Amino acid sequence: MRRMSLTPELVALCHREETDPGPSWEWTQLSDDDFSMLASRLGNEADEGPLWVFAYGSLIWKPAFESVEQRRAAAHGWHRSFCLDIERWRGSREQPGLMMALERGGRCDGVIYRLPDGEKPAQIERLLRREIDDHEAVSSVRWVPVRTAQGPLRALGFWVGVTGKGTSLRQPLARVAQILARACGHVGSGAEYLYNTVSHLETFGIHDRNLWRLQDLVADEIRSIHGHMIVGSEPAAMDVAAIT
Repeated sequence: MRRMSLTPELVALCHREETDPGPSWEWTQLSDDDFSMLASRLGNEADEGPLWVFAYGSLIWKPAFESVEQRRAAAHGWHRSFCLDIERWRGSREQPGLMMALERGGRCDGVIYRLPDGEKPAQIERLLRREIDDHEAVSSVRWVPVRTAQGPLRALGFWVGVTGKGTSLRQPLARVAQILARACGHVGSGAEYLYNTVSHLETFGIHDRNLWRLQDLVADEIRSIHGHMIVGSEPAAMDVAAIT
């Protein structure tokens, strides 16, 4: 088993208690009617058959929905990128963080989940309420063509092709590592998010080379910040269950 440099012990050093600042006035919040209309539109655009959701980050390790089947899948023309600027959730106004989205180019290997049979607009609305909360994010929700061992299909993807305000595209991994090693919000730290994503991808047999390099860099950053608090320097074996 590959050994991650970013360990639960290092991740724990990044945690601190933060208060939820609430939604920012910079973003236009979605109303109940907005969610309903968007869910209806996406439902009308869906293919016949079951509803599939494409997971490439936190949806893999914290889906927050019931599924009846999962498969490995690849989305061509997209790659994982820590490019969403955040001052909430896993960042703060004093120490902004970064969250993951899909940026154009390359290939993203992930997991698709099949939801139970049901009314698609209602299922989609529940997903929307988990993933987005403002009008500016609506364009990042789209149907993504994916390839599986059983053939091609379309799955619902979130934070796909983000642009404009609130994004920092094509950042060097070293810069991303500096941010993730320091940022923390009321739901946890950037280092915790990265650890969970990399470790759970590995359990599916998915090795993302960029994220693997990033976890090395984040581990080094944490050691440089908290070196006096770290006993020993050998990385521990990857423990997927250690952080949830």
